[in-house]
Amino acid sequence: MVNSRLLGWINARFPWREFAKRHLTHYEAPKNFNFWYYFGSFSLLVLLNQIVTGIWLTMEYTPTADAAFSSIQHIMRDVHYGWLIRFMHTTGASAFFVVVYLHMYRALIYGSYKAPRELLWLIGMLIYITLLLEAFTGYVLPWGQMSFWGANVITSFASAIPWVGKYIVVWLRGDFNVSGVTLHRFFSLHVTAVPLVLLGLVFIHLVALHYVGSNNPDGVDVKHQKNQTIAFHPYYTLKDLAGAVVFLVVFASVLFFAPKMGGFFLEPDNFTPANPMKTPEHIAPVWYMTPFYAILRAVPDKFFGLLTMASAIALMFVLPWLDKSSVRSIRYKGMYSKIAIAVFVICFIGLGYLGVQPVSPLRSFLAQVYSIGYFAFFLLMPFYSRYEKTQILPEHLTE
Repeated sequence: MVNSRLLGWINARFPWREFAKRHLTHYEAPKNFNFWYYFGSFSLLVLLNQIVTGIWLTMEYTPTADAAFSSIQHIMRDVHYGWLIRFMHTTGASAFFVVVYLHMYRALIYGSYKAPRELLWLIGMLIYITLLLEAFTGYVLPWGQMSFWGANVITSFASAIPWVGKYIVVWLRGDFNVSGVTLHRFFSLHVTAVPLVLLGLVFIHLVALHYVGSNNPDGVDVKHQKNQTIAFHPYYTLKDLAGAVVFLVVFASVLFFAPKMGGFFLEPDNFTPANPMKTPEHIAPVWYMTPFYAILRAVPDKFFGLLTMASAIALMFVLPWLDKSSVRSIRYKGMYSKIAIAVFVICFIGLGYLGVQPVSPLRSFLAQVYSIGYFAFFLLMPFYSRYEKTQILPEHLTE
């Protein structure tokens, strides 16, 4: 009785019941969600992990050039369970991009970027850009050799911009060279500004999703059809909970048995304090940035390489208007679209691998080939998606 009165008192002043109905208990979702639809909820789970562990790490971290590296060692060696919190954060960063890339792939194969979800896709892309910025600023914070020189190389790319490039580099670094000022600036962005933007975009993304309705593997509009949807709660909340248990088992396995993941999650050079007088033999960003880094290196000219890399990301923003197909899902598209997506995935993974490898003539040639395949997927889409033969779209969901 007391609880019901309290909830009634709160509801009279804050519409929590209406909010829960609209976005959870009475939100109607297509009844044929499959494996690929887990990764949206997984990304929220990992986001929560990053926020909580990041807060605890901030309590012991010192963002100065003299103390940053030693404070990381203090967390790992002296703070109770500090090693666990740090590995949860570093493993979570890679897990975040794993689930986000799979989430984006699901949107790609099922056409979740097509009308009326164009804005939803654009907001998702803004989230992706924000994640890249958050990952890069966080990558600098350990202040090891790879962190220092990675910041040096990546910020120097802006110098290729005509006329204003050198001023942008100084603005990014806060100094003429990467220094303690740069570290403190990136720390401020990583723990305050960028997370606030990220949380705002995630909220807007969810509101936009629930307004236009979720897509489904068939790409059939079911928003106003009977017997084609089910309540998100309890059906999908329980299904996502079961999936989350499996995901956490995999996450914990990596966390406890392979937190460095062969040097991809934590590079060996980053266990050495930053030394401006000694350059590592090979400088590369973390694996989730390497596809675009490989595209940049594939172009001999620095400015055009930067422009090509920016174009590779910009093309994702205009994807909804490049796809001219009359159907959404890959299930009902023609052979051209299926081949194109397969080539795109191969090229993206290939670029990611080449981005972490030292430069060689063969690798540069392969990076150029994969880059051509990457851009061909987008630039040829208006043609092969318009003229290919598609299957007849079913009136109702098939699963």
